[in-house]
Amino acid sequence: MKRWIPLAVLLLGAAYLGSTLRPPANRTEFDLRAFGQSPILANGRIKPLDTVARTSLLVLQGRQRFVAPDAKTLPPAEWLLDVLFNPTVADDYRHFLIENPELLSVFGKEQAEQKRFSFNELRPGLVELQRQMRLVEPVEDPLRTPFQKEVVKLYSRLVQYQQLKYSLSPEDGADLAADLRRFEQALPVALAAFRAREAGQPHDEAALKAIAPDVARFQFMSETAGLLAIPPAAGSMDATAWSKAGDVLLETVRTGRVDPVVLAYADLGRAWRLKQPADFNRLVRQIHEDVAARFPAQMRKSDIEARFNSTQPFYSGIYLYVLTFLLAVISWLKWPDTLQRAAFWLIALAFAATTAGIGARMWLEGRPPVTNLYSSALFVGWVAVLLCLILEALYRNAIASAAGGLIGFLTLLIAHHLSLGGDTLEMMRAVLDSNFWLATHVVVITMGYGSTFLAGFLALVYIGRGLFTRSLDKATADALTRMVYGIVCFATLFSLVGTVLGGIWADQSWGRFWGWDPKENGALIIVLWNAIILHCRWAGMVRARGLMMLAVFGNVVTAWSWFGVNMLGVGLHSYGFMDQAFWWLLAFFASQASIILLAAIPTEKWRSFRTAGT
Repeated sequence: MKRWIPLAVLLLGAAYLGSTLRPPANRTEFDLRAFGQSPILANGRIKPLDTVARTSLLVLQGRQRFVAPDAKTLPPAEWLLDVLFNPTVADDYRHFLIENPELLSVFGKEQAEQKRFSFNELRPGLVELQRQMRLVEPVEDPLRTPFQKEVVKLYSRLVQYQQLKYSLSPEDGADLAADLRRFEQALPVALAAFRAREAGQPHDEAALKAIAPDVARFQFMSETAGLLAIPPAAGSMDATAWSKAGDVLLETVRTGRVDPVVLAYADLGRAWRLKQPADFNRLVRQIHEDVAARFPAQMRKSDIEARFNSTQPFYSGIYLYVLTFLLAVISWLKWPDTLQRAAFWLIALAFAATTAGIGARMWLEGRPPVTNLYSSALFVGWVAVLLCLILEALYRNAIASAAGGLIGFLTLLIAHHLSLGGDTLEMMRAVLDSNFWLATHVVVITMGYGSTFLAGFLALVYIGRGLFTRSLDKATADALTRMVYGIVCFATLFSLVGTVLGGIWADQSWGRFWGWDPKENGALIIVLWNAIILHCRWAGMVRARGLMMLAVFGNVVTAWSWFGVNMLGVGLHSYGFMDQAFWWLLAFFASQASIILLAAIPTEKWRSFRTAGT
């Protein structure tokens, strides 16, 4: 019976991944999935509205799932529809996360169980928030207090919400579709009156006054909107020259004709507010057909990105990596051969899901796998798990599966928290805008990160099993020693080559090969530390236990180079500045230092070696 367990685990894991490939069913008659596939331009790239909805929710409240006041869970697309076309309803949605007690006092709130607030609940304190923002702006970011940083974050979230809300609707939330048709009918008379007035001739002043409020509303939409939802005209040479709805409506004053996509979005909003699903679905198809007729490639890419969002391969990977780790650890206690094979096939499935996700991101971006901190977390885990698969195929002792499951889980968890800052498929910074160097220096140095971490985590397995269990026999200890040594050799090669390639890129970008920049120093420290490990081993200065202690400290060195130097906010690599993870990084350093101290306990005190009588 036990021999069927690996096959059952494999089939269940494959069935789980297969279920994520099926698009979620629409719970209403409205085709929300099709609406989410509608392309727009935001933050420099074309993306589906589904991505806009998901990233906006992550920024506003820290999660993609939104719970309405009636306790109903809304899909991201449904939430976005209310924000875009039904703002009076959306303003009552509690999607602003506030945890700082001092910031709550700005709005007259006290610390309570409630941590999420609606725009209407925050409205009375907006004037005070703006005053606080003016006080914060002159203060450099590293010098800001926690309260001031929370002020900046909330203010930017409110601005983003307002930009979304007015992207396709006027500020009063009126029936834009009816107003546009009335405006289009009144425009010829108003334009004739305008030309007559400019020529000093008698004119119809009432006709000009009739359209003035509409023009003012279009101007407001133009100044406030954050989404560029209207594609350029067919035949345009620039597929990225999308426009705000307000800008296109202002252009109507010159052309005398409302763009059909603007009118379709206005009708779409009306159908959503009046709960007319047939009209809604027809208008979504009309928008897709119009965009596809102008730019078919962008429409297809937007469709695929929306499907990628609903699949969420990295969330699936998190669950599979956790199960892999548990199966591998249990295999050390019971059914070693059976559970080892089950863990191997499960981590292979998790690796396949992660690979598919990274591949999809590469296709959508048209870039190599690593372009920002988020993608570096994905790739570090991917490299480590790939090496674990190779080690597990060679040694078949579940050790590499356990280490790979743990690293895969942690790196995907880090990536998830990095995604809370917004769109992870962001436009490239100018200094990074080179596919050649992204595919060489960045990929190679990230492989160095991943392999150094793997050596450290394998060392953690050695220390943990040796100190606290009786399972670290001589064969297992020797296998782990060979694994760590081999991975350190691999890490030394890739971190060295990656650092040298980085110097060549720096010479081309900034005119100098080496400038003792914090990020450059961090990369060099990884190379030096791996070299120290190898020399200590070759010179006989350390044996198995010492090798493991040095490899664990490699985790500290790599984490500092990967994240720590970004927190300094200085140097030519300061484009990756972040300060949110400081305490987590400090806790990680402390944990690794504690493990190194535990490993310093004489081996005769270790449970495994004490049992063996050594």
